[in-house]
Amino acid sequence: MSKLHFTTKHANAATVQHNWYVVDGTNQTVGRIASKIAGVLRGKNKAYYTPHVDCGDYVILINCEKVLFTGKKGEQKQYINYSGYPGGKKEEAAEDLLKRRPEVVMERAVKGMLPKNRLGRKMIKKFFVYAGGTHQHSAQQPKELKF
Repeated sequence: MSKLHFTTKHANAATVQHNWYVVDGTNQTVGRIASKIAGVLRGKNKAYYTPHVDCGDYVILINCEKVLFTGKKGEQKQYINYSGYPGGKKEEAAEDLLKRRPEVVMERAVKGMLPKNRLGRKMIKKFFVYAGGTHQHSAQQPKELKF
């Protein structure tokens, strides 16, 4: 029998290190930047990634009003809200929502790429979106994250 014996290391709440990152959304495509942010929120950028543990980092997105849609998505993509009542369906084009509430576009894009369970709801709380170039989380010493 071989003396080599390997065991898989699983992360837990005591061993996970949460970092802070700042992402600039200027001239970035919505879907591409959202998928990379979702990966960082889940912790897939770490060697000790464990699917059932929150290994992810905190992400601050600034300049979200400057993100781009490719092709005709700005005109054709529809964001739908339904209140549950008859006649309570509201539709809005992506370019209109981006002008009116740019934070919502990125929040919905990232939230759709996270797990749909308790862990996913915990992960989305570590994502902060700001329309301007400043944020209020300077006490955490966030690092710049380039995509």
